[in-house]
Amino acid sequence: MKKLAAITVILLIGSAIILSFKTETAKVNTTATLPKDSVGSVKAFISVYKVLMSARCMNCHPSGDVPLQGDDSHLHTMNVKRGADGHGMYSVRCSNCHQAENTRGLHMPPGNPKWGLPPANMRMVFQGRTPRELALQLLDPKQNGGRTKAQLIDHMANDALVGWAWHPGDGRTLPPLTRPAFAAQVRAWIAKGAYAPGADAK
Repeated sequence: MKKLAAITVILLIGSAIILSFKTETAKVNTTATLPKDSVGSVKAFISVYKVLMSARCMNCHPSGDVPLQGDDSHLHTMNVKRGADGHGMYSVRCSNCHQAENTRGLHMPPGNPKWGLPPANMRMVFQGRTPRELALQLLDPKQNGGRTKAQLIDHMANDALVGWAWHPGDGRTLPPLTRPAFAAQVRAWIAKGAYAPGADAK
């Protein structure tokens, strides 16, 4: 009788474990197979695009090899150039003025330990890109630093240098979304199919 009771208990526990596993697996599969939503995906990317085209993001993703400055995105003074590694050329290195943190004061040099442009072999240009062009560029590992979609989300949601855009120092405007809202839109864009806007999107 005791053996029968013990076997019954073991079977019940086993069934509970299997049921729990099936439930969790179903949750994972449901998340992984979200229905595609081209309209929702594109709408989310347009919100992402507006942030990336703000001065806080675009100034470090110029079309040329000169970084941009200010809310008006004018060319950086002092003849600063990208350089092969994105951190300047010769004696004019980004770290000469841009320290690990923002320098206090109105319009003083901003700072971050990784301050610089993308390297010359992976320039990641935002300036002048249409929504479609930028979406396709971001999704292309040959142009986005070799990132998968998951790594792209992580970079935009968690990278410290990206996060500087929301802590830019005195006298600088912020992007049009908060960082959590921005990250949510990036995730929605990818989760709904990572669709690129049409050629006429603005």
